[in-house]
Amino acid sequence: MAPAAYTVSLPKRRTSSVVFSSPHSGRDYPADFLAASALDELVIRSSEDAFVDRLFSAAPGFGAPLIAARAPRAFIDLNRAPEELDPALVEGVARTAHNPRISSGLGVIPRVVANGRAIYRGRIPRAEAEARIASYWRPYHARLRALLDESLALFGEAILIDCHSMPHEAIEQAGGPGARPDVVLGDRFGAAAAPEIVDRVEAAFTGAGLRVARNAPFAGAYIAQAYGRPSRGSHVVQVEVDRALYMDERKVEPRADFEAFRALMTSVASEIAAIGSGESARPLAAE
Repeated sequence: MAPAAYTVSLPKRRTSSVVFSSPHSGRDYPADFLAASALDELVIRSSEDAFVDRLFSAAPGFGAPLIAARAPRAFIDLNRAPEELDPALVEGVARTAHNPRISSGLGVIPRVVANGRAIYRGRIPRAEAEARIASYWRPYHARLRALLDESLALFGEAILIDCHSMPHEAIEQAGGPGARPDVVLGDRFGAAAAPEIVDRVEAAFTGAGLRVARNAPFAGAYIAQAYGRPSRGSHVVQVEVDRALYMDERKVEPRADFEAFRALMTSVASEIAAIGSGESARPLAAE
């Protein structure tokens, strides 16, 4: 029997239309997967959004549920469409129109981790890929959809905060000298969320003293595209947090001051949850 695909932490009472999701923080690595991989147990974690679920773990205390993956991103990527199978990795998959994610090895079953390092020594059977999608991808997205539908039913809107982390090197050149963002918000250039909601999410981070950029270099992937329907009251904001702020990227370990940064993220989560509860946002003048 496959292990659970996700964990979900529910508030005692839903008081916010906001849902927090962490699809890339899973760290339950199947033993047979590790044994078959060409990578060691540390390198294979380089594409994992390690500890992001812990950063936002206080969200249920503010009336908003948190769903987090248990399976790791290197095993299955929940922020890809289930059809994004890589013919260079999965046997029996026909080549289709060019897809930059698949071409770079980052389909729903990733072929590589960070810096293009190959996960496998060869190809895998299509049945194996489809089994992972059935056991992990579909349960996660079914539960996520149910949480968003509940928000729509209770509040007339749903606001999904899609929580991720980004390698520090990915943003070293972003924003110009001395202006690298700590957080990048992605709304697919307005297609995934209403501007006023993104403004308030940004205010929550800037109010905590963090530098924020939008849509560059990360604008949002499958989850933002699939669930972001602002005209129907369904909004998605992808959040990318610089890993160097809270972890040692080389060792994949929390920094000594991790708890202090998590406390900062707790205050941010409180502000974001308030967006979906009708409470006033932090005044910009108070920043």
